[in-house]
Amino acid sequence: MTDLVIRALDPSDAGLFDTLPDPLGARAGHRTTRHRPEWKRVALRDGRVVARGAWWGGPDDTEPVNINWFDVAEGEEEAGAALLRSAPWQVELELNLPTGWRDDPALRGAADTVATAARKAGYDLLVERLQYRWTPEHARPERPGRLEFRAEDDDAVFFDALRRIHSVTLDAHALKAIEQGGIDQAAQEELDFFHWCPSPREWWQLAYTAQGDLAGIHIPAHNPSGPCIGFIGVLPEHRGHGYAYDLLAECTHFLVEQGAEFIAAATDRGNVPMAANFAKAGYPVVKERINFVPPAV
Repeated sequence: MTDLVIRALDPSDAGLFDTLPDPLGARAGHRTTRHRPEWKRVALRDGRVVARGAWWGGPDDTEPVNINWFDVAEGEEEAGAALLRSAPWQVELELNLPTGWRDDPALRGAADTVATAARKAGYDLLVERLQYRWTPEHARPERPGRLEFRAEDDDAVFFDALRRIHSVTLDAHALKAIEQGGIDQAAQEELDFFHWCPSPREWWQLAYTAQGDLAGIHIPAHNPSGPCIGFIGVLPEHRGHGYAYDLLAECTHFLVEQGAEFIAAATDRGNVPMAANFAKAGYPVVKERINFVPPAV
């Protein structure tokens, strides 16, 4: 087998990226995603692309926040691993997959090839997630009317609420943050994400019961790809009443009232209660995602 050549692309040869087959349909999934040519890298053997990766970040980011397009030719798992290991950015890998991919041998084989390459590069599985997309053909979820929603301009109030929410959580990213740096780190990472989103700060809302108790928060947001459910969280002492659905319904209505023509959302596959709320609110699963974390530095 000939030696492998790994290199970055630039605008003059960005077309090389498109010469590898696209068995997982990444191109269609990224039709609204802007990937910078200089953040694309390929592995070549005999001049043929056998692995490729596109790192991604927001328009103002100076470094990528993740790699969300990664393909590896069959039998070239080592090349894919070398591509990941040699990259100057060791960030989370998102493997986006069509729904039902496990039931299609071709899709499952392509996904297994990519996952094997990631593991060979030292990446560990973090979580599997369900991706949703609400559109106007689905009725807006009914507002139960049990909670009062208020804006709040003090980040400290949201930080405290996030600490309480993440004190008991099923969210894999929050659990990873807690393991690394405690509940404060998990809460701060959420706040950092909300501020990173280009949507207005005044959209953030607290939710109160009729008795005036803080029950939870919801964050309607826009990420660089469009409107999304930024965050839904119920305080532990108010769980068991179905308030997550109330928050989701309000968040949906809020975004539609701001002109949203679609709303993206996601939850961990293991978060069965939240997945049930998305289904109840009319959010169909449109794809699946597997998140891998890079080797610890």
